[in-house]
Amino acid sequence: MDVLASSDPPSSGAFKPELSAALDPLLAFLSKTGSPFLVNPYPYFAYQDDPRPDTLAFCLFQPNAGRPDAGSGLTYTSMFDAQVDAVRAALDAKGYKDVEVVVAETGWPHSGGADEAGASVENARAFVSNLVSHLRSMVGTPRMPGKSVDTYLFAVYDEDLKPGKASEKSFGLFQTTLTETYPTGLMRNGTAGLAPAPAPTVRPASPPPAIPQVGHSSITLPLALVCFRSFL
Repeated sequence: MDVLASSDPPSSGAFKPELSAALDPLLAFLSKTGSPFLVNPYPYFAYQDDPRPDTLAFCLFQPNAGRPDAGSGLTYTSMFDAQVDAVRAALDAKGYKDVEVVVAETGWPHSGGADEAGASVENARAFVSNLVSHLRSMVGTPRMPGKSVDTYLFAVYDEDLKPGKASEKSFGLFQTTLTETYPTGLMRNGTAGLAPAPAPTVRPASPPPAIPQVGHSSITLPLALVCFRSFL
């Protein structure tokens, strides 16, 4: 989100001009290949900058008065929608209306230090469960109504060895016991049926296959790339 020079109101969304040398070819590539622009909007950090009760409700998808955008005539009732639409406005202003926005990360810490307002289990549960409900409703954002934004939640587990503030370590949705840190509405049947993965079976090592010698010719060996991704 730091690539934006302006985001409030969302219709004023614009990229920082000093980043155009890097962003312009990137956006052209995304448009050419039909790839999305990935962003990491975190309403939690927006609340840190403005820790008022009405801002907290705005960030947690809770009832609030809404914030009108005079530039578009739209009204926003959640920080998440406002952040996503600010990126959408920035892309549109660059002429890339065909490039979709995908949320690669978002979340809320369930604990934090004394100086980190809002980092609590109660608020984390409210944010994640309300976000999931919002996405499932398919209502979309004010600027992009009628469709859900592809969204990835951060993170599966806490990162206890991560440096920085306590909140930075505390975004985990699950404990290492495979139980939820707090109810999120993500698990269809809860976590009671989950069990730790069995220990891997150790098999005797097999000798590597012989590679035929072929004079001065070249041999191309297949390379297998395995990518693991968690979908919540």
